[in-house]
Amino acid sequence: MEPFVIVIFGATGDLAQNKLLPALFSLFKQNILGKQFLLIGFARRQFTDDEYRKMLKVNLSGNKNKKQWKEFIKHVFYQQGMFDEQTGYKNLISRLQAYDRQVGFHVQRLFYLATPPDNYETILDFLHKTNLSASTSSKLIVEKPFGKDLETAYYLDRKIAKLFEEHQLYRVDHYLAKEVVQNMIAFRFANSIFEPVWNKNYIDHVQITWFEKEGVRQRGKFFDGVGMLRDVGQNHLLQLLAAVAMEQPKTFSKEGVRDVRAQAIKAIRLLSPNDVKNNVIRGQYRGYHQEKDIDPKSTTETFVAMKFFVDSPRLETVPFYLRVGKKIATEIMDIKIVFKQTCQLLFREYGCPEVGNVLTIRVQPNEGINIGIVVKTPGAKVALSKVEMKFTYEDSFKQHGLDAYEKLLIDILDGDQMLFNRSDELESSWQLISAILQIWEKEEKKKIPIYGKKSFGPKQAIDLIERDGRKWYS
Repeated sequence: MEPFVIVIFGATGDLAQNKLLPALFSLFKQNILGKQFLLIGFARRQFTDDEYRKMLKVNLSGNKNKKQWKEFIKHVFYQQGMFDEQTGYKNLISRLQAYDRQVGFHVQRLFYLATPPDNYETILDFLHKTNLSASTSSKLIVEKPFGKDLETAYYLDRKIAKLFEEHQLYRVDHYLAKEVVQNMIAFRFANSIFEPVWNKNYIDHVQITWFEKEGVRQRGKFFDGVGMLRDVGQNHLLQLLAAVAMEQPKTFSKEGVRDVRAQAIKAIRLLSPNDVKNNVIRGQYRGYHQEKDIDPKSTTETFVAMKFFVDSPRLETVPFYLRVGKKIATEIMDIKIVFKQTCQLLFREYGCPEVGNVLTIRVQPNEGINIGIVVKTPGAKVALSKVEMKFTYEDSFKQHGLDAYEKLLIDILDGDQMLFNRSDELESSWQLISAILQIWEKEEKKKIPIYGKKSFGPKQAIDLIERDGRKWYS
């Protein structure tokens, strides 16, 4: 690995401490980062280098790997600074220049914006004012949500485009780096038995579920006013939908995969105001207003269920049902491709299982793939039952693979943008989501449905799918 410096803005925040630094330490233990690198945390809190290292040690080192931790922490430094004041950036420049002199050449610099999106524009302005963005070898990493609607996303994209070329920009949606999501391409196109039936002639519908048992926890200040549609729906859910709906890439390359993913998102049918009223359900868990940093009168949604269609010859009549929620009875994130039940044509006098062939791609927990098949029940009489054929990464490979952030960081260092959003993907996704947000803004005073903490969301979400003669299967 060539020498590099990664500057993490928001270095004392949840993302940096719980995702980025653990992932970097794990890569260090695997000897992936090389010997010459620098990690500089940039945040407003008054820490010395040693004080910052001690804070991280509590969260990262535990009782194991103490020797490796001591070696890793030698690469970690801290730069105190306010995002909207030039002093911190000037001191950062001095550190970067000193490291360049130590190495003997201009080292690749990665600027990771691990802050709330409201800080992006300010940080970008100062990267520009101080010429930190001037080097063509620099890279900018931006976390989702990328904007709050189509207008702000477009504005932010244009602003970044003035400072960085597209090949320098990495828009992070860490679920694209989940092992099972990446495996969708191999699963679909490397196995000839699935691609012939991956179309409207055989697929009845698709369900995508993202449920969390936890509430907003300590993220109330960020989450309230953002909501599940922006925080998860616009990015994670639509990326999972695209993994199902996209066509086969012409090449297994960065742009080959991003082309078909962008085409799939663009093909999602835009919703009319009447569609939003009938096919988009929102809800809020009971007790949300008592959470820390939440407006007592907030109508921010903690649950969304939606019905979409993809206008492509392959899947144009296949409904996609998506739902995402916090404080749900179970924690699960999966995709279910439900195939048309046809066994009643031959076996109707013996009875068929209500649910036949369902292909489940489980993102978590227990990453893997299941497929339900119909078989004859053992015995003298003919009777049919459904059984599951299961694959998990842990059972088959005795490992879970790389953590999503480990994979993303490796790709950033290698310059591989396949698992990162492109501007046209973002524009199409925000067009879709902004149409919903505009209707919600007009209904701001309308009472939002409340659901119990251990339920599966509001009753209206169940009605959404059951009025079509279908059921949720997770």
